[in-house]
Amino acid sequence: MLSEERRDVSKVRLEIAKERITFAYEIMKIGDYKTVANRSYYAVFAAIRAVLALDGLDFKKHSAVISEFRRRYIKTEILPKELSEIIDNLVEIRQGSDYDDFYVVGKGEIEQQLQNADAFVSTIEQYLKTQYKTEDPK
Repeated sequence: MLSEERRDVSKVRLEIAKERITFAYEIMKIGDYKTVANRSYYAVFAAIRAVLALDGLDFKKHSAVISEFRRRYIKTEILPKELSEIIDNLVEIRQGSDYDDFYVVGKGEIEQQLQNADAFVSTIEQYLKTQYKTEDPK
C-alpha cells in the first residue's frame, strides 16, 4: 500500500508535468521552438519523477532519475519501451536547444516532440491512476 505522502508527492509532480505540456502548447503558438523543447523535456522529467515518488525515490542528477526510471519501469516492461525512445529524443533536442548557440530546431520536429511528450505524460497519468488505489473524484 502506498503511503499517503508518496501518493501526494506523485500527484503534485504529475500536475507539474501536465502544466508544462499545456504551457508548451501555448508557446508553440508563438513559435518559440527552443522553449517548447525545454518545456516538453521538463514535462516528461516531472512525469518520471511522479512515478519514482511512489517508490520514495528522487535523485539530484537528471541522468540518475532517468536511469532509475528505465531500470525499474522500462527494462521490467511495466511501461512500454517506446517511452525510452521519447526520453532520448527529448534529451537530445533539449540539450541542443539549451546549450548550443547555433542549434536549429524546425517546426515539424518540435511539433513531433511535443506530441511525443504529451503522449508520454498521458501514459504515465494512466499508469499512476492504477497505482494510487484511491483516486480523488475529479
